[in-house]
Amino acid sequence: MGRRFRRHMYEEYASQYSGEFSTDENYNAAYKKVKKIKGFYSHLKVYIIVNLIIIVSSLTRGNFTEGIDFSGLSEWHTYSTAFFWGIGLAAHGLSVFSSEWFFGSDWEQRKIQKYMDKDNSNKNKWE
Repeated sequence: MGRRFRRHMYEEYASQYSGEFSTDENYNAAYKKVKKIKGFYSHLKVYIIVNLIIIVSSLTRGNFTEGIDFSGLSEWHTYSTAFFWGIGLAAHGLSVFSSEWFFGSDWEQRKIQKYMDKDNSNKNKWE
């Protein structure tokens, strides 16, 4: 179903903006980028929900009839999951967004061109 949907979306977009994207490769690259961003935001949403549940459960350790116990907020185990999972979430975020922050949007294309030019100059050197 995913391939058919993607093909349909590409054909629909191509008919609206004929000539703007000349190859399916551009659409596929954009599609993959959007999927990565969507995956990160889904990860972030689960992170927030689970850690809120952990914090709320630390407030109501005993029975619900005993009331709220704020002493759980001062203990390490309440925040340890959020801390270590937060490191993983940060790494996920960097993997999704860092290529634009550190390398720029056209870094990959410039590097490919640099290596192709270098390779061509080495070939012509011995001819």
